[in-house]
Amino acid sequence: MADHPEHPLLFLDVDGTLLPFGRARLPSTPAGWDDWQDVSNPLLANIDLAHGSRLLALPCVLMWATAWMEEANEVISPLLGLPELPVADLPDVPDEYEVGALNWKTRALVQAAAGRPFVWVDDSITDLDRAWVSTHHQGHALLHRVDAMIGLADTDFAVIDDWLRDRHSKAQQR
Repeated sequence: MADHPEHPLLFLDVDGTLLPFGRARLPSTPAGWDDWQDVSNPLLANIDLAHGSRLLALPCVLMWATAWMEEANEVISPLLGLPELPVADLPDVPDEYEVGALNWKTRALVQAAAGRPFVWVDDSITDLDRAWVSTHHQGHALLHRVDAMIGLADTDFAVIDDWLRDRHSKAQQR
């Protein structure tokens, strides 16, 4: 996939975003998560296959930002008809999430964006993440939280598409 420096980045999460949780029982052990991130996961049937073409139609550079890391290219990309996507260099997933703490991905995604406009689509974004990004990122950013129970929906695509097209039209005017 070619990187178009004039296009914003779109950092894309998997769990709760492309793969809705619904009533799923989430793994509680590292071995359970290894099984979760495999083609044998029966919940992969919940992924909306139309998302692939919709994501590819967005004026951005798609990039995985998920605990799945390279497994996203091995398992999720083929399901959605996506090419192999770059994977954001994220820190290790914390064993426990501290309530009220910055998301474990936030700093790494700002670093990866390096001042470039970006969209981050995830189910665990908080106001703290938004505030931190607005203070530490020099470019424009949209941190869009998805409802983990239903995953990426038409309304989410509309918000993301509008923001990206607005960035694109402003860039064209310069």
